[in-house]
Amino acid sequence: MVSSVSPDLREQQHPVIRRLADRIESEWHRHLDLSPYQVPDELGYVEGKLEGEKLRIANRCYQAPQFRKLHLELARVGNSLDILHCVMFPNPDYALPMFGTDLVGGRGQISAAIVDLSPISPDRQLPSSYQSALQTLALPNFSQPRDLPTWGDIFSEFCVFIRPANAAEETAFIEHVGMMLRIHCQQAAATVATPEQRSEILLGQRRYCTQQQQNDKTRRVLEKAFGTEWTDHYMSTLLFDFV
Repeated sequence: MVSSVSPDLREQQHPVIRRLADRIESEWHRHLDLSPYQVPDELGYVEGKLEGEKLRIANRCYQAPQFRKLHLELARVGNSLDILHCVMFPNPDYALPMFGTDLVGGRGQISAAIVDLSPISPDRQLPSSYQSALQTLALPNFSQPRDLPTWGDIFSEFCVFIRPANAAEETAFIEHVGMMLRIHCQQAAATVATPEQRSEILLGQRRYCTQQQQNDKTRRVLEKAFGTEWTDHYMSTLLFDFV
C-alpha cells in the first residue's frame, strides 16, 4: 500500500466518469462557499493490488457552512475498471438529505449509475421544498433500470439506478445528476440551521452511513486489496463516517 500525493486519476478514467466529476465540482464551486477539508494523510491517495492489478484511489474533499464534508472519490483498477463515488454530508445543524451518486465503468462501458437525495428524517420523507423542486425535473426515459440492493431502503422515491444503454443515456444521466445537485445546493443555501433537531438529524445520518457500510461489493474489493483492518478504517473514517 502506498500513500502519497495523488496523480490525476481523472484524466485516465472513463470519459463519462471524468465528465461527471467535473460537473459535480462545478456545481459545488458555483453554489457553495467552499473551503478545504483535511483528508487524513494516509487516505488521500492509496495504492494496492487487486487480483494482480493495481488499485488506485484518490480522494478530494471540501466543506461548506451547510456541509461538514463534500467527498469525491475516484478509483481505478488496472485499465479495466473505473469508479466514481460522491457523498455530501450535511452539517448536523441543518435538516438536509444526503446526496450521493456513483458510477461504475468497465471495459469501456458504464455498468451502473445511481443518484439520490436520501431523506434522514424520522418519517423517511424529503422536505416538502425538495419534493416540489424534484417533481419539476423530467426524468429521462432510461431503458435499463436496475434493482436496488437489499439495504437500499434508505433511498428516496427520486432515486435513479440504471445501466446506461448508450452515449445519449450517459449524457442524460450526467445532466440529471447535475440538476439534482443544483437543487440540493440551492435548497441548502436557503435552509436555516435548526440545532434543536440535531439529535434526529444525527440519528438519520448514522442510519444512512450504517446502511451504506453494508455494501458487500465495496467491502470485498477493498478487503482483497488492503485487508480487513484497513477497510474498516477507510469505510468508517472517510467513506461513511458520522459524528
